[in-house]
Amino acid sequence: MKKLIALCLVLFLLLGLCSCIKASAEETAETEEIFADWNDGAPALGALIEYVEAVTDQSSPDYIPPADRIAVFDMDSTLCAELCPGYLEYYLLAWRILKDPNYTPDAEMLEFGRMLRDHTLDKSFPDNMDMLHAVHAAKAYAGMTLKEFADFVTGCLIRNVDGFEGMTYATSFFTPMIEVVEYLQDHDFKVFICSGSDRFVCRTFIEGMLDIPYENIIGMDVGVEATGQQGEDGLNYVFKAGDDIIRTDKLLIKNLKMNKVEQIVQEIGRKPVLSFGNSSGDVSMHMYTISNNPYRSAAFMLVADDDVRDYGDPVKGESLKAQWADAGFQVISMRDDFRTIYGDKVVKTGTFNWLNDMADTRDAAPAETAAEPEAVAGYQYVMYLGTNHKDTNKPVFTQAEAQEKAKEILVRHFGGYTIQEASGGWMGDGTLYQEYTLVIYLADTTPEAVHAAADELIETFQQSSVLIHTIPVQAEFYSGSAA
Repeated sequence: MKKLIALCLVLFLLLGLCSCIKASAEETAETEEIFADWNDGAPALGALIEYVEAVTDQSSPDYIPPADRIAVFDMDSTLCAELCPGYLEYYLLAWRILKDPNYTPDAEMLEFGRMLRDHTLDKSFPDNMDMLHAVHAAKAYAGMTLKEFADFVTGCLIRNVDGFEGMTYATSFFTPMIEVVEYLQDHDFKVFICSGSDRFVCRTFIEGMLDIPYENIIGMDVGVEATGQQGEDGLNYVFKAGDDIIRTDKLLIKNLKMNKVEQIVQEIGRKPVLSFGNSSGDVSMHMYTISNNPYRSAAFMLVADDDVRDYGDPVKGESLKAQWADAGFQVISMRDDFRTIYGDKVVKTGTFNWLNDMADTRDAAPAETAAEPEAVAGYQYVMYLGTNHKDTNKPVFTQAEAQEKAKEILVRHFGGYTIQEASGGWMGDGTLYQEYTLVIYLADTTPEAVHAAADELIETFQQSSVLIHTIPVQAEFYSGSAA
């Protein structure tokens, strides 16, 4: 009888062992299927899986309730390419300035667009390029409705990625990182994008690639307003049935470094437990996540060290790996950890068509040598533009804003103009009102063009009228006696 009991016990243990082996094999196969685009044994992936299993196990001391499972991801070079040959946002803005037939840049914007084009390949940008880009992007897209902007972005996304074959900008995501996002979502993590790129670019970009709702997208922000608002304070303006929402040129925040923490605190309201990034712009977000967190937390840094399948820098990558590891971050090597980066059908070409693709279609034709023009009889038009609201007698804009708004309108209507600052005053209801005034001088134009510009100025500056003087003049463009 004892032998029979012992035999049964052995069989029971063997069956249990077989069941454990089978379950382990099934779990391994399932993990391999989920993370098919990762190399086996990738340390960062192993650390992530161990973490998720621990914090989702209700019997574990590391258990995190679903409501607090917050994961934040940077976008450029964390979820998608930024090296082909530069940031997606740089591509969009260069195209807007240099190629978009629906946009006419002023001289300053055109100069910036050419600088952006000429320095993208070698990355020799000014030190403050992040803010320079943000300010110019805000201005370049101002006045577009959100649909118009989304359509513009989509029109760029469908083009083939420079430096690769088999990939469009719309599909230029790191497929292993898509697997990470989906894995976390399957384990009840709420995934947020926290990017330095424009919030509305991010919203359009992730369509069809990541199942992340719009309200979970945080990014660089510009102000928006109603089409009829014309700069009026939102506390005074009431949205009307015929209004649409348009972008303004007011930059609200460049979402990098400590600004990422600020945005996370204000928009999410819960501390993340996972953070994914790739650069110094993400360090503050990482440190906020892993410092003084009531839950077990972790931060991951991607390193672009693959120069065979992508345009990474292996030498710089080794230095970054050490730096990020010393900071307490898990390091993901794109070269060593990713089985594929963009999918097996995508091939790096090693060549860029950037300069040809962004060839400037707005260059003025070279001036021809001509005889000195004779004096021409014509008219000078002088407009006196007040800047106080017609009803409240309060300034519609600051003085600096007033000049910029006027310039934006004038450059659309005239080849040239001159603005002088002045101060006006009048008595009304026993009160002396002072008004900052712009005096605008125009020549070589028509009354129709002047009135068209005046209509726009009246609406923008909320005026009852503008005063226009029409003065006969004898005009001469004198180049000097040696010309």
